[in-house]
Amino acid sequence: MAPHRCAASIGTGRAVHFPVGISNACAMLPLTPRFDRSAAPAVAAFAPRMGNDERNAGGAGGPTTSVIAKVKPKTKRPNLYRVLILNDDYTPMEFVVHVLEKFFQKDVEAATKIMLHVHHHGIGECGVFTYEIAETKVTQVMDFARKHQHPLQCVMEKK
Repeated sequence: MAPHRCAASIGTGRAVHFPVGISNACAMLPLTPRFDRSAAPAVAAFAPRMGNDERNAGGAGGPTTSVIAKVKPKTKRPNLYRVLILNDDYTPMEFVVHVLEKFFQKDVEAATKIMLHVHHHGIGECGVFTYEIAETKVTQVMDFARKHQHPLQCVMEKK
């Protein structure tokens, strides 16, 4: 089977044939009937270069070497938010302990300790989370309290 050819016409009306598989860079160069000096840098950019080529930036010395340093991007730590429960005069202490166990995975002793802190100081920290998790926990606690007809308040603040 004969190789496929691609033809292009230059300004003189003559056809120039390129074998299929020639690099797109060469095939895309403008075809002009005489040498165009503005196209020379484009042609030189696609020409293969050897280590001892005079066009090296290193000058007339031997082959130049380059060091490629891998730069590891620094990822920023997400902002953390404290989830707080506020004291009120109507929500039973047992309900607050139940909320701490259910939504913050506290054991009975830790939940009781936080509940007593809320009772005595008016506010207590349930945990520290990223924004999305803290927001979800606040919403879950508030919905659960409303469902059980308690005025328990849960808020979040930036740490």
